[in-house]
Amino acid sequence: MAPSHPDPTISRHVAVIGAGAAGLVAARELRREGHSVVVLERGSQIGGVWGYTSQVEPDPLSLDPSRPVVHSSLYRSLRTNIPRECMGFTDFPFAARPHDGSRDPRRHPAHTEVLAYLRDFAKEFDIEEMIRFETEVVKAEPVEAEEDDGGKWRVKSRSSDGVADEIYDAVMVCNGHYTEPRHALIAGIDSWPGKQIHSHNYRVPDQFKNQVIVVIVIGSSASGVDISRDIAKVAKEVHVSSRSTSPETYEKLPGYDNLWLHPTIEIAREDGSVVFENGKTVYADTIMHCTGYKYYFPFLDTKGEVTVDDNRVGPLYKHVFPPALAPGLSFIGLPWQITPFPMFELQSKWVAAVLSGRVSLPSQDEMMEDTKTFYNKLESSGIPKRYTHLMPDDSQFEYDNWLADQCDYPRIEKWREQMFYIGFKRIYAQSATYRDNWDDDHLIAEAYDDFVKFMSSYPELLPMLKT
Repeated sequence: MAPSHPDPTISRHVAVIGAGAAGLVAARELRREGHSVVVLERGSQIGGVWGYTSQVEPDPLSLDPSRPVVHSSLYRSLRTNIPRECMGFTDFPFAARPHDGSRDPRRHPAHTEVLAYLRDFAKEFDIEEMIRFETEVVKAEPVEAEEDDGGKWRVKSRSSDGVADEIYDAVMVCNGHYTEPRHALIAGIDSWPGKQIHSHNYRVPDQFKNQVIVVIVIGSSASGVDISRDIAKVAKEVHVSSRSTSPETYEKLPGYDNLWLHPTIEIAREDGSVVFENGKTVYADTIMHCTGYKYYFPFLDTKGEVTVDDNRVGPLYKHVFPPALAPGLSFIGLPWQITPFPMFELQSKWVAAVLSGRVSLPSQDEMMEDTKTFYNKLESSGIPKRYTHLMPDDSQFEYDNWLADQCDYPRIEKWREQMFYIGFKRIYAQSATYRDNWDDDHLIAEAYDDFVKFMSSYPELLPMLKT
C-alpha cells in the first residue's frame, strides 16, 4: 500500500489537460508511477476553479458562443461547504496552517484558503515544473496506431510561443466542469422584460443594492443558498425557486424578513411578473440562474467514441475510461456532489497504475457491458440521464473504495465518511449557520491520529508532518 511505485512496467508520456486540483494530483500520481508528464494549463496559475477573479463575461447568461470566456465561477463570499479536513488529499491534510494574517484557519474556509492549499500541495511535490502555463489545448485526438504501438494521441496547443503539435501516449482530461452554464427553461421568458444572469457571472451583490430591486434565484443547492442570502442583504426582496420543494411551498426563510422559498416557476409574463407553481405572483427585476453547469470539451475529437448527451459523458467505464479508447484517454473529476480531492487522487492513482501496466483493465467488451448495466440501472430507477455523474449518498464512498482496492491503496477513512455525512445534513438543517456551528470535533482528532499512523508507515514522507 505504499504511495509510490518507482519501478513500473511501462513508462508513458502523458498530457494532462488542466492544472486545477484534479490536474495537480493527476500529475503527481503519474510521476510517482514513473511516467513523464506535461500539464497544459490555459491560465497563468494553478488552481482551476479555485482561482478567483472579479472579471465576468459580457454576456451575463453566457449564451453567446463567441463571447470571451471567463473560466472562474467563484463569487467573492464563497466558503467551502464541506469541512477542510474532509476535503484534503489522503497524504497531504488540509489543516489550518500557521496564521500569519494571509491564511483562513476556519473549518469551512474561504476560496482563497483552498487555492493556498493547492499551492502548498504543488510546491511540496514540485508539480509546477511539469506545467506549461498560458497554454490552451485546441485539439486532442487519437492517431492511427502503428503495429504493436498501442495507440497515440495528437495534442495541439496554443501559447505565446505559437502552436505546438505533439504526440503523447495518453491524455488525461482534467479541465473541470464549472465554466459552461446550464440554464432553467422558463415558459414565457422570451417576452419577460427583466434581466437574467447565471451564477457563473456573479461575484458580489453590489448591482442589487437598491431598496426597490426584487430578485428571483432559481436553484437551492449550495450556490443558490449562498447567493440568495448574499443578495438578500442589499435587495428589497429575494425569492428562491426550488424544484425540490412541494408545489404549494411558500415560506419565509429563517433569519431574513425579505427572503422567501417557492417551488418552480410556472410562467414569466411580459408585464414583468413571474408566477410560481404555488400561485404566487412576483414582479421581479432580475432572475439569477443558480442551475449548474455542462460538461464541455471543445478541444476533444474522439471520432464519436465519447459524447456529452444531456450532461452524461459517455460511454465511460467507472466515470473514467471510454472503453474504445482506454487506457489512452481518461477523465478525472467528473462525479459531483462529492468529497472531490480524495476522489480525484484515487482516480488518478488508478489511471497511472493502468498506464504502467501494474493494474489491468477488463476487455473493451467487458467494460462496455459494465457501463451499459450501470446506465440501465439508472434508467430503471427513474434517474434522469443528466444525473449520471451525481454521487449524493453512499455511492461515492463505495466508488472511492473500489478505486482504492484496484490500486492496493488504503480505503477511505471512516472519519472522512462520517464528517461528510454530518456536514451534509447540517447544510439542509442549518443552512445559514452550518459553516460555523458543528459538533464533530471528535472526528478532527480521529483524522489527525489516522494521518500520523498512515505517514508513520512511510518514513520518506514524515518530514511533511512538520508543516
